[in-house]
Amino acid sequence: MPNHLHLPFKKSYPAHIRQRVRDYLDDHTQDHPDVYKQDIAHWDALRAPCIAHDVRNDAVSAFVSYHAQLVFVLIKLPSDIGLEFSYAHVFAPSSSVPVTLRSLTFERAATLFNLAALYSQFAASEDRSSPDGLKRTTLAYQNAAGTFAFLRASALPKLVIPPDAEECPADLTTSFIHSLEFLMLAQAQECAWQRAVADHYKNSLVAKLAAGVASLYATSLDSVRSASPQVREKLPPTWIPHLEIKQRHFRAAAQYRKSIDDLEANNYGDELRRLMDAEAEAKQGYNLARRSTLSPAVVQDIKSLLDILQKNLARAERDNDLIYHKDIPSSSALPPIQDVIMVQGNILPGLSDPKSVVDDSRVPFRELLSWGAREADNIYNDNKQTLIKERITDFAKELDNEIDQTLRSLNLPSSLEALERPIGLPPSLLKKAEEVGSEQGPERIETCLEHVELSARRALAVLDEAMDVLDGEASEDEAARKEKQERYRSILTEATKSDEVVRQKWREWEKHILQLALDKAELESLVPSSTISTVGKTQATGSQTQVHARALRSLLESLDDIRHSRGELVSRAQRRGEVDNIRSRIVAAAGRFDGEVEITPAMFTDVSDEELAKYDRFIQGLVEGQKEQKGLLEAIRSTNEKFLSSRKEDTSVKEREQALRNLDLSYTKYREITRNLEEGLKFYNDMANILTRFKEACRIWSHGRSQEAQSFYRKFSSMSIQEPSVIEQASVEEPLTPTETPRRQKLVANLPSLHSAEWQTEELPPPPPSSKSR
Repeated sequence: MPNHLHLPFKKSYPAHIRQRVRDYLDDHTQDHPDVYKQDIAHWDALRAPCIAHDVRNDAVSAFVSYHAQLVFVLIKLPSDIGLEFSYAHVFAPSSSVPVTLRSLTFERAATLFNLAALYSQFAASEDRSSPDGLKRTTLAYQNAAGTFAFLRASALPKLVIPPDAEECPADLTTSFIHSLEFLMLAQAQECAWQRAVADHYKNSLVAKLAAGVASLYATSLDSVRSASPQVREKLPPTWIPHLEIKQRHFRAAAQYRKSIDDLEANNYGDELRRLMDAEAEAKQGYNLARRSTLSPAVVQDIKSLLDILQKNLARAERDNDLIYHKDIPSSSALPPIQDVIMVQGNILPGLSDPKSVVDDSRVPFRELLSWGAREADNIYNDNKQTLIKERITDFAKELDNEIDQTLRSLNLPSSLEALERPIGLPPSLLKKAEEVGSEQGPERIETCLEHVELSARRALAVLDEAMDVLDGEASEDEAARKEKQERYRSILTEATKSDEVVRQKWREWEKHILQLALDKAELESLVPSSTISTVGKTQATGSQTQVHARALRSLLESLDDIRHSRGELVSRAQRRGEVDNIRSRIVAAAGRFDGEVEITPAMFTDVSDEELAKYDRFIQGLVEGQKEQKGLLEAIRSTNEKFLSSRKEDTSVKEREQALRNLDLSYTKYREITRNLEEGLKFYNDMANILTRFKEACRIWSHGRSQEAQSFYRKFSSMSIQEPSVIEQASVEEPLTPTETPRRQKLVANLPSLHSAEWQTEELPPPPPSSKSR
């Protein structure tokens, strides 16, 4: 029986490489998938021998070639292209459900793991009783350790487990791989120690080699003990005891060999202390071995060592009592045994240099722009749009809003228009009234209010229908039903409250908005004239008012010029953004990187920053306009105070100003109400789609439950007395056959339970604006 541990393969399953890769290329690149037909087929062919799990020497080259293929694929494609890979845990029973991830880095990590497992199986198959067998075993273990080290340093940092994964690969964690790496090194070192014993090396050297074995086993043991409970619970029950027993065995062996060296040097007290320490270590190891179902070879090894130690300890105690009479030092007073490590992990050249095993003609997707470059282009476009929107468009709107709010608070330009046009209506107001009339504003609002109310009732009805579908199900689903009902109903309740705010706003402003829809003559009759009151005014007062009015009008015109220039600036920035394309620069920059380097979007940050700097002049233009606008608004406030002071006794002008102001504010409220109603209709349309899908899912789920119950009833009814119980049959777990798809069994119709969090990921539309925003 072997006294070493070896690793089985992680069981894998076929993957739909051809179809999924074609789908990704078709959806995410500008190239036709047929361009890469041979690359895809070659990828699929390279994977086949790696999941056959044949323990042959030529299997190494298959793993190395496939790993190199994956490295180059990951340069061109992202890890998640919708292609699922399934691997069982290395120690999982054959009937267990594998871990399935849409991840090329998961496939790469599992491939490296199985290559290391292959080397461990090579080592286990060798005959260590011969020098050549020991040499081959040592090399195989070192290759396995090097592969695990490469996996830990190169592949695992890039393995990101998605948050929605059903299960994480516990055997592909850093702590576990680190433990396996040092386990392989410990077993390789043990071979070196065995060779030294067989070749009769000096006891002092053999002791140092044994201390090295113990140190490596200790590192492996510490790593696995520091792993998460999810990792440890999947290990075989004898795994950790094996490591601990081996560690104690070789600590004892090191002390035993060093005691012989002390005996030869006439250090009888040191010899006796080392034998005592060695016996204590071996006894603890043997006691643990007896309690564990370990390999008989491991138990026999530690038992044989313990017997030797006890025999030598009895002899040394007798000699010291009768002959030497040496004091026995404490363990801490003894010089420590310096461990000597004779082995190291070997990383295959084909792993560290994948280009060495892939011909230039076989590099996959050579002409395809790498995903990192494509993503950098996408990130630039997103950043560009965000910059234009937030720092240019939105900033310009904020400045325009500042103008509107300031002028509205100052009742401008209504107060000027009331003075300049003592009769009739200002052109700006006539234009707004024409808009409301041409859009049939009041009728439009009434119609939209009816549509919003109808949409709200329909959405609530769909929710009630979905709940009715589930009413016949068992009480175990009551909590899930109540949760969904409360969740959707609360959203609709909040939306209804917002609808009522809009209706109230319409009731308040309906009369004024109806006035805007009147014809010109009727609208003019609503605005009082100020011509009568102007007669009789003193020449001095009229002259002073006109001076301030002209100054105010000049300032307003300058403000309009700033707003107009700002609008043109924003339009130029938007047009520049529409035609701005840096793909050629990205492609050129990507071509400067080595073909073996995995290209990431971060590599193009300098190009992106340089290109985004083109929009700095637009931002600077807005900032300069902001400063000029601030000065004009201050001047407008000051001049408006003088203007109002010069004509504060003219009540007819004030009445006209107030009428014009009310009509202007009515137009603002008209636009606000119509915008609220459009948002409400969009919300209810989106909500209705979600609720309809939810109702259909409930219907399918309920129907599946009903079909399942009927099937169970028919099976139960047709069962004879001699047949085994249906319940007993159902309790027997059916193992997966090789042809079954390695996925977790889903509930009826592939729908999750209503308790499942998957329903919580439904994208809900935002509710209509709250009463404050409306």
